[in-house]
Amino acid sequence: MRIARKFLALRVVSVFGIQKTMLRIAMLSYHTCPLATLGGKDTGGMNVYVRDLTCELGRMGIHVDVFTRSQDEHVPHVVHELGFGNRVVHVPAGPEVPKAKSEMANYIPEFVDGIKKFAIEKDITYDVIHSHYWMSGLAAEALSDAWGGTPIVHMFHTLGEMKNRVARSEDERAGEDRLKGERQVLRRADRIVVATIAETTQLRFLYRVDQRKLIIIPPGVDTSHFYPIPADEAKQFIGLKPENRTVLFVGRIEPLKGVDTLIHAMSCLDLQGMHRPVHLAIIGGDVSESPEDMSEEMNRLQKLCDDLLMGAMVIFLGKRGQDTLPYYYSAAEVVVMPSLYESFGMVALEAMACGTPVIASEVGGLGYLVQDGLTGYTIPDSDPKALSDKLSKLLGDSGLRHQMGRNAAEYAFDYAWGKIASQIVEVYNNVLNREQVV
Repeated sequence: MRIARKFLALRVVSVFGIQKTMLRIAMLSYHTCPLATLGGKDTGGMNVYVRDLTCELGRMGIHVDVFTRSQDEHVPHVVHELGFGNRVVHVPAGPEVPKAKSEMANYIPEFVDGIKKFAIEKDITYDVIHSHYWMSGLAAEALSDAWGGTPIVHMFHTLGEMKNRVARSEDERAGEDRLKGERQVLRRADRIVVATIAETTQLRFLYRVDQRKLIIIPPGVDTSHFYPIPADEAKQFIGLKPENRTVLFVGRIEPLKGVDTLIHAMSCLDLQGMHRPVHLAIIGGDVSESPEDMSEEMNRLQKLCDDLLMGAMVIFLGKRGQDTLPYYYSAAEVVVMPSLYESFGMVALEAMACGTPVIASEVGGLGYLVQDGLTGYTIPDSDPKALSDKLSKLLGDSGLRHQMGRNAAEYAFDYAWGKIASQIVEVYNNVLNREQVV
């Protein structure tokens, strides 16, 4: 039995003559850095979440150090790119090169030791550990033990049991180490932040978690960065002609993202009555690699395009920086998320904030985020015909498309990070001010 300590001596600082309590948060993002370029391997919505939440907490006067495993010895171990004095700390743990997730659990003890050393060197005591993904949760447990019971707030982002339910091959399945690790984190963490009621249900019935530990707080969106840009200006910025029409996918190139369903849907798209050609732009993956070095899924998708005689209709753009994404979203007629599984769907939220309607599979968080018939459409997953029908409807009706875009931008504003981060801070305060027996 463990009794979490009660913190009675938080730092008090003076801001413009007003005294306020400063929380200090150790944010753990072990397997991926929040500063990584999106669309690459293991980079996606979680990176955005950690980065944007950290920035918003900084605006609120909360100090955050984000700890991530160093994957490049040439990158400084401590960088200040999130503002407000908050740091990203690249902790050496094993070779400072990218490693497969299947190997990374081996280096968690070194990662924990590196964080403890950093805290001693900087003479800093953290009030809360906020961990992301199951491996970070295991590191959080070890740190909490070393620091006398520092409370743990955890977010999984994706679940191994759900991944296994949609896996198409053995290679796509989550291993037993992950499933055991997730259950260990669930037992130890003081609070589990979930994105939707769907994730709550998954944790209750697949993991038998104590529902009292769960709190639903959706991810946020930076509405000062993602907002509607006039389409002509957005197209000019990314090098498109005004008459170009684009269907857009943004995400990792992996089977559970369902990009093959989207390609099949585009191949049977009813283009009658559409006076301008329509292209599919795919952001994600590394298109600079040779076919021999390219991922199996990227090779499969490009071969699929060749087999379907798609020609120049499909454009693989590779990775894109977060700074350019609002232009791509705003230039697109529609953004499509044909995923087999999504715990939430950050891309959908970003696209809607830019005033672009979204067509998404009715899976996980997407079924709650996209308002069918109002901000876009939800469809069954793995159904190219249903997706093609909805694409044809939106592409063929500019009035409907623009109205859905306006609805989407208005709806997304309720997810502004200022509102979401305040809910996270309330969770921090709850785990700090209440003794809990686990």
